[in-house]
Amino acid sequence: MTGPRFVMVPVMDHEIHVTEWGNSTNPPLVLSHAMARTGRDFDELARALSDSYFVLCPDMIGRGLSSWSANPEAEYSVEYYAGISADLMDVYGLEAVSWLGTSMGGLIGMRLASGRDADRIKQLVINDIGPEVPKTSIDRILSYVGDLPRFAGFNAGENWLRGAYHPFGPADDEFWQRMARTSLRRIASGDLTLHYDPAITIQFSASADELQSWSRWEQITSPTHVLRGVSSDMLTAEIAARMCASGPEPKLTEFAGCGHAPSLSRPDDIRIIREILSGP
Repeated sequence: MTGPRFVMVPVMDHEIHVTEWGNSTNPPLVLSHAMARTGRDFDELARALSDSYFVLCPDMIGRGLSSWSANPEAEYSVEYYAGISADLMDVYGLEAVSWLGTSMGGLIGMRLASGRDADRIKQLVINDIGPEVPKTSIDRILSYVGDLPRFAGFNAGENWLRGAYHPFGPADDEFWQRMARTSLRRIASGDLTLHYDPAITIQFSASADELQSWSRWEQITSPTHVLRGVSSDMLTAEIAARMCASGPEPKLTEFAGCGHAPSLSRPDDIRIIREILSGP
């Protein structure tokens, strides 16, 4: 296992921060994060899989150490993120990849797999998102993403993350401490806040059509597997059932004790993902 390595990749007039794991001669695997998160969310999974895969964990624009957009209405959209992702594959010289996307990362994967870059997604794993995003779940996300919180210290920030992301499922202290280290940044006052541009929420209004994409789902032919937290309000049981009966007709794996979205960080989670990726 090798990594992590941290690189800045110039793509579409942006700097994309990518965490690389494993040997570049291994089969490529892209792990794409959720809306207000970063590629570092996959540290545990990426470290484990780096024995078999060349794992790329990019921070999408507006998140983590990647650049922010000067034109949020045009660039903070799934369509634009998919363009960045395709260009990122070009930079790395990757003809096709396995793609695992959590929430927004799953939407990006579906966009790629249903468009001109469909042949580049040889395997698609979607973590707790579907072609239909319920308004109630959007409202819940906006309740904690829209206004950046401020924390006087690291412990306060970690405690906030533990509460806001409790639906990720059970995790040990090391997971939450690592999550805090990779999620918090200093601001001018010296306080801490979260590592994203608050303007990212514009995708819920400027690109609302991307949140209802059953027609695109029907076009996907890549081998697909869907992951779901049993108590998820984002990927409901009804939406998951419709997904499994249409489009690529994926298999479904559910994670007990999780809502939106399973962190995929525990040993049993990693074993499941390894089996999915190595399966037919």
